[in-house]
Amino acid sequence: MSDQPADAEQSNQTHFGFKQVATEQKVSMVADVFHSVAGKYDLMNDLMSMGIHRLWKRFTIDCSGVRAGHKVLDLAGGTGDLAAKFSRMVGNSGQVVLADINEAMLKVGRDKLRDLGIVGNVEYVQANAEELPFPDNTFDVITIAFGLRNVTDKDKALASMFRVLKPGGRLLVLEFSKPEFEVLSKVYDFYSFHVLPKMGKLVANDGDSYQYLAESIRMHPDQDTLETMMKNVGFEQTNYHNLTGGIVALHRGFKF
Repeated sequence: MSDQPADAEQSNQTHFGFKQVATEQKVSMVADVFHSVAGKYDLMNDLMSMGIHRLWKRFTIDCSGVRAGHKVLDLAGGTGDLAAKFSRMVGNSGQVVLADINEAMLKVGRDKLRDLGIVGNVEYVQANAEELPFPDNTFDVITIAFGLRNVTDKDKALASMFRVLKPGGRLLVLEFSKPEFEVLSKVYDFYSFHVLPKMGKLVANDGDSYQYLAESIRMHPDQDTLETMMKNVGFEQTNYHNLTGGIVALHRGFKF
């Protein structure tokens, strides 16, 4: 599945959920979504996934290979769930950079980590994944959890991640994907398009943003396509692990 239809690329358009929009508009439209939901983001994650997102993130952390002294980039890190764990793992000799394109999400993450007493080895950077403001070969590990599907040019973002990763480093992409079973896919579709927006309206007073989030998941490349995209920008030993029947997949690739 291509990131963008050919006719969309030719007309300088991209998708925002199921809609076609001008490419230059997507960043601000996605920003509006996350400005709207930032305050209820953690609560909605727990409600939407029935808490399972914590297991998905725990699996990602277990597969990260992060250890003391490492420099880690938690990209599209939002409210800092991964960054909080990585901060403890890298210790005083390491560093974690929590980066997000959205100022509101970054503020929620910074406030949450400070409330947890996490200071000193975490830096907060507002950054676009397509043009990461870091030198080449900076990070031992890069993670991006539930953020890649919101990026306009995913190939450019993956290439940017590859550039700033150290030789021997690894990228982990945790993202919604394509369910492995037809029955699960139908149940998931019903939940996503009928339950999720209503939940968003009730809890976050914003059904439209959660309608977009459901649509953005369907427009994201499937497991094999994303793996190919990672290979195309230089990642090696790529693989993915389906979680919860493929509703979510963890992709991993290395830079050598």
